[in-house]
Amino acid sequence: MQSQTIVASASLALIPLLALPAAPIFAEAKARADACLAEAEMPIVIGHRGASGFRPEHTLEAYELAVEQGADFIEPDLVATKDGVLIVRHENELSGTTDVDERPEFADRETTKVIDGVSVNGWFSEDFTLEEIKTLRAEERIPDTRPENTTFDGQFEIPTLEEVIALVRDLEKRTQRKVGIYPETKHPTYFAKEGEFLDGGAIEMSLGKRLIETLVAQEFTDPERVFIQSFEFENLIELQNDIMPSFDVDLPLVQLYGDIENAYTPPESSFSAPYDMVYNAGNGDVEAIYGRLDGLVGGDGSGITAETDYGDLVSAAVLDHIAEEYAEGIGPWKNSFLLRETLDEPVDADGDGEAEITTRLTGEVAGFLARAIDAGLLVHPYTLRAEEAFLTLHPNGIPQTLTGEVVQLLGLGVNGFFTDQPVTGVEGRTLFLEANGCGEGR
Repeated sequence: MQSQTIVASASLALIPLLALPAAPIFAEAKARADACLAEAEMPIVIGHRGASGFRPEHTLEAYELAVEQGADFIEPDLVATKDGVLIVRHENELSGTTDVDERPEFADRETTKVIDGVSVNGWFSEDFTLEEIKTLRAEERIPDTRPENTTFDGQFEIPTLEEVIALVRDLEKRTQRKVGIYPETKHPTYFAKEGEFLDGGAIEMSLGKRLIETLVAQEFTDPERVFIQSFEFENLIELQNDIMPSFDVDLPLVQLYGDIENAYTPPESSFSAPYDMVYNAGNGDVEAIYGRLDGLVGGDGSGITAETDYGDLVSAAVLDHIAEEYAEGIGPWKNSFLLRETLDEPVDADGDGEAEITTRLTGEVAGFLARAIDAGLLVHPYTLRAEEAFLTLHPNGIPQTLTGEVVQLLGLGVNGFFTDQPVTGVEGRTLFLEANGCGEGR
């Protein structure tokens, strides 16, 4: 691949990208910032699973704290119970975030299932009724990284989507500002086509349909207060073309992207490929499911296959198709754009006598972001976390702060971001706007 060279002053430790040359990838973002952002264009701060840097994730308490810290949206990941209720968990496997493995009454529910090509052992949401789920209590998912959060283990219930919506309405009354939700359907192909209950029966649940049914029943269908996201493509296409029209609803959709360098593959991980394409390539009519998108994938005209990964889906043609046909935005992994390793030594690139860092982003990675912006798509990267283990680097190899990542991403032209620490995300956004003459932001 060709490389695109971007030069930033080594002295700009906190705001390394605000004064970059007008490379195409930054020009539009800088122009918008210089003109000052209108309220409708304000970058949004999304509480990733709530304020999960401070409370166990996907609990009402984490969501409430996120809003108190200034988040504009909160993110409920959705899986289904045995009786078809949408509950809020990052995965349908429950032992990673609840005390189910400590409950002797559920010991016989432990099993091994294949989720998106990866073998997973544990206890699964679809094998529990809502009444049973409500007896469980949340636990911190990464206790070694966030030991402070373990003090809340055993205190909080597992919420339903309806309860999250009710909380948002209550918080809006208390804070006197609008709050949105940003739900994600988790493993929709598994729930609809491939998954089985503990007794071997097919699950056959459409998470997209259950989501829209719930939003309509709760009268929470304001398109300014809801984004729907998925790592799978078929799920969003079906929502746009069939499910939402049948309910007379039109909500913005966001196509999530995992790793675009094909580094996370089964049997260890499925993060590098949209599982619906992997599954449908062997079990369905891909042209009927994906329409014109099938012909845009694969430079040799091969189309969608069981080997298709996210890196095959970042071309201008694919991104234009997404924007034109079904989605308003994309949600890329932040590591697709931000540095993860030390690059070159400082050099005097422009001959002014000051040492600078020359960073090189491969044409494909840097171009992905530029092409998404050119397609008119909103870009909401994930996930910004304050702990050093999760931070990306300055060009000299020193970890950035979370604030620095916020400023850098906004400088790259993104329209919002997911963060585990919304309070710091809001501070970073304000710093970016003030540095570009936009007052104090929101």
